Amino acid sequence: MASLHYITPLHLSGNTTPQQNEALKQSLGEAVDQAYQTAIEQLDQQSAQIVIDSGKKVKREVAEMVVEIISRHTASDKFKDEEVGSTRTYPPSYRVKPVEAQVTELRKLFPSLGPCNEKIGRRQRPEGAEAWFVIPRWQALASTYSEAVEMLVEVLAAKRKFSNRIIGRLGPIYLRQSERSKLAEKILADQQQGCDMLVVAAQAGMLHRGCSARRTRVAMAGNEFGLGVFAFGCMLLTHPERLSSGETLMVDCGGDEYSVRGDYTFDRVPLFDYDISGIEFSIFYEDRARNLWGTPTGFLYKMT
Repeated sequence: MASLHYITPLHLSGNTTPQQNEALKQSLGEAVDQAYQTAIEQLDQQSAQIVIDSGKKVKREVAEMVVEIISRHTASDKFKDEEVGSTRTYPPSYRVKPVEAQVTELRKLFPSLGPCNEKIGRRQRPEGAEAWFVIPRWQALASTYSEAVEMLVEVLAAKRKFSNRIIGRLGPIYLRQSERSKLAEKILADQQQGCDMLVVAAQAGMLHRGCSARRTRVAMAGNEFGLGVFAFGCMLLTHPERLSSGETLMVDCGGDEYSVRGDYTFDRVPLFDYDISGIEFSIFYEDRARNLWGTPTGFLYKMT
C-alpha cells in the first residue's frame, strides 16, 4: 500500500496563516466551552463519571465531529441554486487505460513529446480522483495555449467525426485558461520537472455533474482545479469511449474561460457534446446548470 504522504492534498491557495490559525483556535475554543457548559447542566454525578471513564472514546468522537463540521463548512454556498439532479453516467465501454498505454498513444499522435514519469501512476490517488491520466504540457507542443488547442482540435477532427462550432474563434481574446488551472499546471510541471507529459490524478465529470461551471469552480476542494479544452481533449484522444454515446455525461471544460464576443468578457465555458454526427465542440453559459453536463477536474497532492 502507498504511504499516506503520497496523497496529502496540496492546496492551491497555500497553507493557513498564523492569524487564521489563531482565529480558528479562538472560535473553536469558545464553541467547546459553550458545549461543555451546556453538557454539564444535563449531567449528574453518575453520568458525569461515566463520561470521564470513557474519556479516550469521547475525545476521539468529539475530535472527529469537529473535523467533520469544519469540513462541511468549507464548501461555499455561492451559486448553490445552479445545481440540478443528474443521472447521466459514463458509457459502459469507457475504461481508463494504464498510464503506460496512454503515453504510447500520445507519442503516436505527437512524436515530439519527451519524457513522462510513468511510475506516478502506481501511487494511490488523492481523494476525489477517479484515475491517473496523462496530459501533455501544452508548452511542449506550441508557443501559446490557443495554438495548442487549435492543434488538438485538428487531431481530434482527424480521428473522430467532429463538428467545431467556434472555428476561427480560439485566439486569446476568446479563449483563456482560468488562473486556478494555470497555477495548478505550473505546480504539476514543477513537481514533474523535465517531463513533457504530466501524470494527473483526475475525474472525468461525474463529481460535479448537474452543476453550472461557475458553481463547480466555487465548490471545488482546496487541491482541485478545472480541466480545460486542451487537457480534456488529450483525455479524449487516449479514451475515445468517454464520448461515444448520446446518453453519456457531456463535458464542460471549466478549467477554461470563453468570451463569445472577443471583448474579454469571459462569461462562457467551452464544452464537448456528442450526438449522431459525432463530437460537437462549442460553448455554453457559465451560469447555466443542466443535467447533461459535468466538469472534469484534477487534484494536486504533496510529492516527495
